Formats: sequence, structure tokens, C-alpha cells
Amino acid sequence: MARSAITRHRSPRGHASNYSVTTVYGCPLPLGWTQSEHENRGGKRAWQDSNLRHTAPETVALSPELQAAGGIGLQLGSDIERRSAEIGYWFGEAFWGRGIATAAVGVLTRYGLETLDLTRIFAVPFASSSASIRVLEKCGYICEGTMHRSAIKEGAVIDQVLYALTDEDFARRSLMA
Repeated sequence: MARSAITRHRSPRGHASNYSVTTVYGCPLPLGWTQSEHENRGGKRAWQDSNLRHTAPETVALSPELQAAGGIGLQLGSDIERRSAEIGYWFGEAFWGRGIATAAVGVLTRYGLETLDLTRIFAVPFASSSASIRVLEKCGYICEGTMHRSAIKEGAVIDQVLYALTDEDFARRSLMA
């Protein structure tokens, strides 16, 4: 597994301008909208206003070369779901296939379950995103099902899959390692 670090000090935004990145991740990147959606919603300012209200502070994942490789974060639940969180991440295409996403998801998952005392962390990748699904499975996440026709990406209605890891599954997995 690649060695990597997580920090809040560097910006990976340059990687977000790559069209390949915006088509495989569901996180709020402005290029994830089609051009007409961008114009209909008031352009960049509308995107910023919408997403700054709904996203957690971004944590940056670093490559072994200490380059900002992408972003990762936990969106904490509230009220009766206060001990659950959704994990979301994206990485620049130059960092795909190097184990950086797996390492970052593993570190943040451990942090969420052990330090934040969460009982469940879940992710909702696109069903077509085999690389993201592989990352989650390597980190011990379990597929709970397909969410048919649950997202719209570039004007197309697509499926997502629900993956989750509970504190109990994590503890069992840690004992086996």
C-alpha cells in the first residue's frame, strides 16, 4: 500500500479541472455540472453558494511525493444519525491506481470510528465506478445494495451503490489482521 498523509494545508483544486475526474466522482465539483446546468443555475457563484452550505471542510490527501492528490472528508450525521457519517473523496487522475485513495479512506475510516466514536460510515459511489468500489471493499466496506436511478450526472439518470462499515465490523476486521 502506498504511504500517504492527510492534511488541511494544501489545495488539490488543480486536479478538479480534469474532465475525467469530474465524471467519476459525485462530490461537488463545478465541472460535474453540464454546461447548460451551470448556466441555468447562475454559473460559478451559484455552485459556490450551493456547495459551501452543504459540504464539510475539505481534508486534502497527499501523495508519497507530498503533492496534493485530492480531497476526502466525512459528512457527519445529526440527531438520530449523529453517530453515522458519509465518507466522500476524489483524487486527481495522476494519482489513480497508486493506492493513495485506499490509504486515505483507510486512515479517515479508522479516525472516524476510533476517534469520533462513530458507529457507521457509509459511501455512495456510482455503480459504474469500479475503482471507487474497489477502494471501499479493500477498506472493509460492505455492499448493502443498489440505489437504482438515484443520481443525475451530466444529464443522465444513474445508479449508485450503498457501501458501509460499522464499528463492529471494523473491530472484527482489526482483530483478524
